[in-house]
Amino acid sequence: MEQPTYRQLTERVRELEKELADLRHTQEELRRTEKRYRTLLEFVPYAVALLTLDGRVSYVNSAFTEIFGWTSDELIGTRIPYVPQGLVEETQEYLGRLRENRVVMRHETKRLTKDGRLVDVVIRAAVYNAFASTPAGELIIIRDVTREKRIARHNAAMLRISTGLHAHPDLEGLLDYISSEVRILVNVQGAIVVLRDEEKNELFFLGVAYDDSDLQRKAKEIRYPADNPGVAAQVIRTGEALLIPDTSKFRDYSSFVDRQLGYTTHDILAVPLRSGDRIIGVLLALNKKEGVFDQTDVELLTTVAGTLGLSIENARFADQIRRAYMEVSSMNRAKDKVINHLSHELKTPISVLLLSLTILSRKLAELSDRSWQSTIDRARRNLDRLMEIQYQVEDIMRERPYPHYGILVSLLDACADELEALIADEAGEGPIVTRIRRRIEEMFAPRESVPEEIRLDVLVPEVLRKIETFFPHREIDLTTDITAVPPVRLPPDVAEKVAEGLVKNAIENTPDEGHVRVRVSGKEGRVILEVQDEGVGITAENQRRIFEGFFTTRDTMAYSSKRPYDFNAGGKGIDLLRMKVFADRYGFEFDMVSSRCRFIPKEADECAGRISACGFVQDRTECRESGGTTIRVTFPTADRLR
Repeated sequence: MEQPTYRQLTERVRELEKELADLRHTQEELRRTEKRYRTLLEFVPYAVALLTLDGRVSYVNSAFTEIFGWTSDELIGTRIPYVPQGLVEETQEYLGRLRENRVVMRHETKRLTKDGRLVDVVIRAAVYNAFASTPAGELIIIRDVTREKRIARHNAAMLRISTGLHAHPDLEGLLDYISSEVRILVNVQGAIVVLRDEEKNELFFLGVAYDDSDLQRKAKEIRYPADNPGVAAQVIRTGEALLIPDTSKFRDYSSFVDRQLGYTTHDILAVPLRSGDRIIGVLLALNKKEGVFDQTDVELLTTVAGTLGLSIENARFADQIRRAYMEVSSMNRAKDKVINHLSHELKTPISVLLLSLTILSRKLAELSDRSWQSTIDRARRNLDRLMEIQYQVEDIMRERPYPHYGILVSLLDACADELEALIADEAGEGPIVTRIRRRIEEMFAPRESVPEEIRLDVLVPEVLRKIETFFPHREIDLTTDITAVPPVRLPPDVAEKVAEGLVKNAIENTPDEGHVRVRVSGKEGRVILEVQDEGVGITAENQRRIFEGFFTTRDTMAYSSKRPYDFNAGGKGIDLLRMKVFADRYGFEFDMVSSRCRFIPKEADECAGRISACGFVQDRTECRESGGTTIRVTFPTADRLR
């Protein structure tokens, strides 16, 4: 083989020197390029890692260190130990897709930090080449979405809480619901709402949510003095949130509750519950399942507590109102029973007294001296008034038992022959048992009110003809304006009582020489009964109370000696209440317009009782313009009720 010449060797050396210079230049360019890229990667806000094909680190940027804690020097040449134990299989599947497709645009998962925290991340990865098509390693870009996901979870939870509050009107149910939401939201073993009983100065657990349901039951049995040392007491005292990462190192931590429950609390987050400027309790989160409590948890729990404070007060008020309503309902039922009982108890002695007065009158009639007559009349008048009240109470207390009727009828049936024989022996033969039975039925038999179709244009004139015999002593100009109207559906006795009651009320409030007008008209599926008087009218104060029942606009002494239909003879305060009850029961409307006589504006002012005796007016026209009352009853026509 021919040896190269010196010249050839020299040329070759020169070529090698040039290639070496080019290589050095290329390496320098590569170093400069690498430096530029690394500088660029340092400014990327996401974590970036360059890995070899076998997963070892060749580079991580500063953002990676900020998120996960490891520096580049700690990781070079090693595998990153950030895959949670439960996600190893999922990570292998992700790497398989990366090698097959050479790129993964989005992989959402969790990764561990150097200090053991679990963070939510989104990974984007690609296989990169150094020369031609030869794979050199993996480029991984990691975005920390822990805060984003937490905010999303928090927003969803707050939405659930705010929209779910109305579904829990009772206080305990509301607080159990909130505790359950907080336990899931903050990812803790337990959540408790501690309330303060201000009267007893005690703290108690009303809303409780533990992983163990038995603990929830036990916790609700615990009460302890509010001035005991402990977390809740300190938060109530200071009004500040309290975060305790390790209860064993907290000097004021009281293990009283833990001992009662057989439970160990490691870490606690507590925030105050406020209502206005008052602290009414504490919201507690116990034993964080993953990681430690942080400022985000404090802010979240404070937000929940801010929403909860007002709801607790509202629920407390609702509970108090509910209890008050139940108490009032119970008292109302008891009142109904008492009124019902007294109503029936009154009927028998009043009937006996009336009958005794009749017998006494017959015996006294044989005397030549009739000075007793006014006394008998006064007694009968007031007994009649009591009996009328009793019947009106029966109309108001419609759903009533009739024990007396059944007992009396049974006794009469059992003793009919004996009674008839005894009475015949004393008073002679006659249909006495039939008369007694009729009297018992009048006094005690239940009266059923069955709605029928009634023509008010027919019924009202009949009522007026019936009652005109009751006030012939009154100088009242009673006029009517009655047109043909469609029928309404009412019990006949109710319709009659309404019409008679309105006219009686108008006459009793109108002075002699005054005017009362009765109208019946129809309009658009309605029938209107209207009674207008030119009386003294009702003060504004009394108009608000006139339908409350047993309320009178007059002093009782002013009508104690009056007869029905006399001026100012009303005053039992029950007639209008009965009509209002009828209106509610049978579906018609009832309204009143009244103006008090301007010459006697106060309730205590007296009307002369006769227009010509009034010192303020000259004639009826002036009296008519000074005051009066119109009561209007509107009934739906029968065809609208079908």
